[in-house]
Amino acid sequence: MLDWQAIDTVLLDMDGTLLDLHFDSHFWLEFLPLRYAEFHQMDPEQARAWLHERIVREQGTLNWYCLDYWTRELQLPVAELKREVADRIAFRPHVEVFLQELKKQKLRAVIVTNAHQGSLTLKVELTRLDQLVDRVICSHDLKAAKEEQLFWQRLQTLEPFDPRRTLLIDDSLAVLHSAREYGIHHLLSIRQPDSQGPRRSITEFPAIDHFDEVMPIR
Repeated sequence: MLDWQAIDTVLLDMDGTLLDLHFDSHFWLEFLPLRYAEFHQMDPEQARAWLHERIVREQGTLNWYCLDYWTRELQLPVAELKREVADRIAFRPHVEVFLQELKKQKLRAVIVTNAHQGSLTLKVELTRLDQLVDRVICSHDLKAAKEEQLFWQRLQTLEPFDPRRTLLIDDSLAVLHSAREYGIHHLLSIRQPDSQGPRRSITEFPAIDHFDEVMPIR
């Protein structure tokens, strides 16, 4: 599936790729609506429907991922609330071994995430994920989401890479399309980013279930 001889740099998404998306799905779709309903004295189902509609409105923008934005909009301490369900933060299968193999093969591994610093800090604190890669870059620091061409332009200035010899692994098809438009040659998706969610049928890009399918061999 992958020609590791043709790859020097591996760009890695975090949520839904390295980490189980179940934490984020549960937080945004179940836990936060309940807290919002309690705080605003609303019916939980009405709160869930309203919050879902409100979040979808920002899809693909930095606001969608920004905890500061949602703290202001919802009048709730979103980053603090995430800690209450942090026991659900977990690696996806075989991720740690895969990252160790990248290091052994002397491939540069860089996490590129749309996650807000508040969420990133919590996940790094609990997983030590930053110690398994060469660098972690947050789209909020580049002031552009990965869905935008501006993100890749600014990323290449900050972290020089040859698009023809770069692999991006990401569960977001919108992000993969954006990366392909920029010229990143090697692209890989994840069929089941949320361990409790459905397994997706992906035709636009090569896709894997788990990282043991693409262990680097050079």
